[in-house]
Amino acid sequence: MSAVVIHTDGACKGNPGPGGWGALLVAGGREKELFGGEPSTTNNRMELTAVIRALEALKVPSEVEIHTDSQYVKNGIETWIHGWKRNGWKTADRKPVKNAELWRELEALANRHRIRWYWVRGHADNEGNLRADALANRGVPGR
Repeated sequence: MSAVVIHTDGACKGNPGPGGWGALLVAGGREKELFGGEPSTTNNRMELTAVIRALEALKVPSEVEIHTDSQYVKNGIETWIHGWKRNGWKTADRKPVKNAELWRELEALANRHRIRWYWVRGHADNEGNLRADALANRGVPGR
């Protein structure tokens, strides 16, 4: 199984507003940068999209480390998703889960790989996160 380290980030100018996502993939001494955006979105949607697009880029099942500054993404995929599925994609207070279609997509992609999730402090001295942040900002439409 290949080993891949992924750094992801999302950015939004206004929340909601124009947003971007970025991902840096590192494997075998090679790097791949991905970014994109949407004219009207939220920061959480961009954080999720960054991870989804990064996992879509992997052609074979891999050992993956995902570094995100989004506790929403890390907690959602590791913990909350199990309850949401049990509750028919409803939260504990019976409201529909926000971004459910993205969570379903992320879960399907994540199931193809062996993933370890890491939370990193955003805008701190973490080169991978800083590069993912720069890519996300590059993806914001109109920038």
